[in-house]
Amino acid sequence: MLKQTFLPAILLILAYGFWISPDFKEIAAGVAIFLFGMLSLEEGFKAFSGGTLEKILQRSTDKLYKSIGFGIIATTVMQSSSLVSVLTISFLGAGLIGLAQGIGIVFGANIGTTTGAWLVAGFGLKVKISAYAMPMLVFGVILIFQKAKSLKGIGYILAGLGFLFLGIHYMKDGFETFKDTIDLASFAVVGLKGLFIFTGIGIFATVVMQSSHATLVLIITALSVGQISYENALALAIGANVGTTITAIIGAMSSNIVGKQLAGAHLIFNAVTGLIAIVLMQQIMYSVDFISSVVGIANDDYTLKLAVFHTIFNVIGVVVMVPFINKLVVFLEATLKEGDSKDDKSFDSAIYLNDSSLALPSTAMAALIRETKHLYENAFEIITHGLNLKRSNIISTMELDDVVKESYSPSAVDIDAFYIRKIKGIYGEILDFSTRAQSQMSPENIEVLYKVKLANRDIVEAVKETKHLQKNLVKYATSENEHIKDQYNMIRRDLAELLRSINVIETTDEEDVILLLLSKAKLHTKKHDIIANGTLDRLIRHDLITNEMATSLMNDSTYAYNISKNLVAMAEVIFIDSNSDISNLNEEMLINDDEMNEILDKKENGWV
Repeated sequence: MLKQTFLPAILLILAYGFWISPDFKEIAAGVAIFLFGMLSLEEGFKAFSGGTLEKILQRSTDKLYKSIGFGIIATTVMQSSSLVSVLTISFLGAGLIGLAQGIGIVFGANIGTTTGAWLVAGFGLKVKISAYAMPMLVFGVILIFQKAKSLKGIGYILAGLGFLFLGIHYMKDGFETFKDTIDLASFAVVGLKGLFIFTGIGIFATVVMQSSHATLVLIITALSVGQISYENALALAIGANVGTTITAIIGAMSSNIVGKQLAGAHLIFNAVTGLIAIVLMQQIMYSVDFISSVVGIANDDYTLKLAVFHTIFNVIGVVVMVPFINKLVVFLEATLKEGDSKDDKSFDSAIYLNDSSLALPSTAMAALIRETKHLYENAFEIITHGLNLKRSNIISTMELDDVVKESYSPSAVDIDAFYIRKIKGIYGEILDFSTRAQSQMSPENIEVLYKVKLANRDIVEAVKETKHLQKNLVKYATSENEHIKDQYNMIRRDLAELLRSINVIETTDEEDVILLLLSKAKLHTKKHDIIANGTLDRLIRHDLITNEMATSLMNDSTYAYNISKNLVAMAEVIFIDSNSDISNLNEEMLINDDEMNEILDKKENGWV
């Protein structure tokens, strides 16, 4: 919406600029080439973002200083704090990181963006970088046309760097020749008035270009040829810093509430940092002069002094705001809350599925897996209540026989109503999101995505099978025939044990425990085949149950078997790391029931 509003104005300004000065075309082309280079860099880094991204995030953001360091390094490599902010919002939307971690990354990104100013001022303006750009473009384009994903990614990165260098070259040359037409330095405004005017211009330029890095390069190249004054350039840099928050806000519009909270944190941080820079402008300028003299920067080398200034006020902002991160999180969570947009709050909806999570295949996949876990939590509740059991008892250490004895309700629960409120909507959103995510995934990722979709189907089918099973469970729970009553209680007990095992699998990281419980779950699933194990034949032959009871028991045993089979299949996909050896569990790895109980007993006694 913002881009559509500004587009006509931008086109008119460009057309007017082209009309009054042919040299303006070179500056505009330089900016356009530079921005295209940033897009190419983004595509290149996305090619290497899958697979281990989640593990890198977990290891790099578990502490605040690590989050800040991750933001610094990521922005230094990608040369775009806006891109890092948008990707961080996608991490948040997918549930890969928490709000405090995301804020730490944003803080680090602001420091990391200062490296771009140093590279341009210290290298880009000192050598003929267009000579480096041409080979990068040639090799980059050749690699882009390769089929291998890694080669294509390297190609985009090389081409991106080539376009960045070429863009800087054209901007610098454009400003040098532009002086013959219009001397922008004549529009310099001194004092506090100039500070506010050029800060506003910096904000506007960054909003238009959607990149503070591009704005900074434009400022530095203009400063290098004397088209703007040093003081006005500092104000423009402050404005660029504040303006970059607009990109994060736009990215957050398609995210969930946590993404919006991060955008709020980004806006508050950059606004506070900009305000500090304005209030302490004179003191910071003195610091710049002192540091420049210490490190050997010439007194009239204003481009490098701008880089020093940009670094100082961003570091000051981080130092000031870091002690208040926890309070900032509390404030944002209290201020920005999920809107009550639904007419009926009892209808559950997806938590992790949002457009921002589609930024990377890895975040899209992470969002799908977390949403599937959300769907399972809802299904776990209704399956438990459909078996007339209490959820709290199943996930406790209570003896299973006691779990079965303590009923949830004297009457049947309405599974159809629950399905509509808690399952159907989320399942539909998962399928829709999967279809959109698939378009940018590799064949390997699509194969995993297909398994995740099957896991969701398994959850839904387990809920439907529970509905069929519930009717006779309620009917025979109070039957005077102890034999049929015991059989149905056995079904309830076995399913309770399965649900407890899946809960342990979900909450533990011990691979041997997961392996044992999965093996046990598969073994116990076979117990529901009462025809194969002779149970039904024995009950009928000894006239212990009626023909009607036998028919019901046979059908309901099938439902119980299907519930078990579906839940085990789901657990293997959703609760086990796809890179783990356990994901390759097959029938040969199963152990028999006696071995299973012996191993579990030893584990409980601390023997293994």
